[in-house]
Amino acid sequence: MAAKIAYDEVEVGTELPAQSFPVTRATLVQYAGASGDFNPIHWNEKFAREVGLPDVIAHGMFTMAEAIRVVTDWVGDPAAVVEYGVRFTKPVVVPNDDEGAVIEVGAKVAAKLDDGLVRVDLLARSAGQKVLGVSRAVVRLA
Repeated sequence: MAAKIAYDEVEVGTELPAQSFPVTRATLVQYAGASGDFNPIHWNEKFAREVGLPDVIAHGMFTMAEAIRVVTDWVGDPAAVVEYGVRFTKPVVVPNDDEGAVIEVGAKVAAKLDDGLVRVDLLARSAGQKVLGVSRAVVRLA
């Protein structure tokens, strides 16, 4: 695969298409199985509350992975992401109901770098709160 977005066609401030990602308790169980992270704060409501959380929370790495999908879908090639980092600011609380939670992600090109690279800043929110801070990716464009 190769990036489908051309460096010369992108400007600082270009907004990527925003996306929303639903998260249910079933999603957390599936992620726990795939990742091997069976920490009870991600599936046991009683335990999560006992350690001071409002409810079960999504895995941080799951939240991070969902957020970068905005960038990989835009660029058309996951391998085009050469650097990605975030700070976890708030947990994604996932209630035990039919709706769960939603992670809403927007992103924009914040800087054009050398050699066909751009820096993309992401904003991830859930329940009106910013859940990832200083969320940035460096992406190699065509």
